[in-house]
Amino acid sequence: MRKIVHIDMDAFYMSVEQRDDPRLRGKPVVVAWRGNRSVVCAASYEARRFGIRSAMPAVRAERLCPEAIFIPPDFPRYRAVSRSVREIFTQHTELIEPLSLDEAYLDVTEQVWPAHCNSCGTAIRAQIREQLSLAASAGVAPNKFLAKIRSPVVSSSSRESGRSSDGRQIGGRTEALRVSDSGLYATVGLPSYGRSLDRSSWNGLLRLASWDRPKNP
Repeated sequence: MRKIVHIDMDAFYMSVEQRDDPRLRGKPVVVAWRGNRSVVCAASYEARRFGIRSAMPAVRAERLCPEAIFIPPDFPRYRAVSRSVREIFTQHTELIEPLSLDEAYLDVTEQVWPAHCNSCGTAIRAQIREQLSLAASAGVAPNKFLAKIRSPVVSSSSRESGRSSDGRQIGGRTEALRVSDSGLYATVGLPSYGRSLDRSSWNGLLRLASWDRPKNP
C-alpha cells in the first residue's frame, strides 16, 4: 500500500508577511499591487471577513475593505522560504512532487511503516512550525486524491479554528468520516456541499476511501 503525504502551507504568502512583520498580525492585509490591472495574491483571515479572496481584482478588494493594508508581493522571498520547506521534505523522502510554492505531494511508502505514516505528516508540520515559524496542513492517505482531501481536516491550525480532535468543525462546515484500510485509519474531511451527494455517490466515495476491491468470482 502506498503512503502519500499532501502538504499545503496555510495562507503561505500572507503567513510569510505576517511572520516577518509582526505589526501586520491581526489586521486586514492584502498581498497585491494596487491598481486596475492587479489581482489579490493572498488575504489575511481578517481581510477575508470582508469578502476578499485570492484572484479578486485589487480595486474590488479595496472597495470591500478601504482600511486594508496592501503589501506588494515579494516572490523572491516566497521562493526562498519555499526552498527551505523543500529541504525539510528531503529529510523524509526524495520522492517529492511540487505543485506550487506552497503545496507538494510526498511519497513516503518506503520510509515509514503503515502504522507510523500519520506521525510522519505530524513530524513534517512540527518541523516547519519550529524551524520556519509557519503553519502547514498535512494529509496522509494511500493516494493523492484522499491525501489532498484529508489535509484541511488535520491542519496545524485545527484547534485554533474550533475543530474538534476528530476533525469536525464546530458550526457544521466540515464533517469527518472515519474509514479503515487494513488497520490504517484516515479521517476524510468533506465540505458541507458533500451533503448533497446522492447515496450512490456516497457509496462510491466510501469504497474509494476504504479501497474496497471487487472480489474475483
